[in-house]
Amino acid sequence: MKILFLHGLESKPGGSKPNYLEGLGHTVLNPALPHDDFELSMQIAQEEIDNEHPDIVVGSSRGGAIGMALDLQGARLILIAPAWKRFDVGPKAPAGTKVLHCTSDDQVYYEDSEDIQGEPELIPCGDNHRMNDSDALAALGKAVGEF
Repeated sequence: MKILFLHGLESKPGGSKPNYLEGLGHTVLNPALPHDDFELSMQIAQEEIDNEHPDIVVGSSRGGAIGMALDLQGARLILIAPAWKRFDVGPKAPAGTKVLHCTSDDQVYYEDSEDIQGEPELIPCGDNHRMNDSDALAALGKAVGEF
């Protein structure tokens, strides 16, 4: 599958999650999103969708907020501890969205994911906000495999 991976604010392309997905045999698009410009980050992500037509968009933390604000053009959405409240993005997600979140996350609260509208499937997993431990990565791989 072709996956667009949108990294978080403190991350950059080539992190553990996109590398894990590549290791599973997926094609992963992983553009650099500027830390200091949310609107430009959204524009970059939307251009990737418009030009590359990914099957799945995975957004981690700030990347999750970006993913929630895009025109996915039919791509499925997986959110990882989405920071939608911090970036003033509406709490809506398309039907069928999967949300992976650590219940003890102290940076983006698990309850924020419980508040997402659209009846997403909320999957508790992981050891912390970074969501790069083996439990979180396995949950990510499973979520992608279910699409």
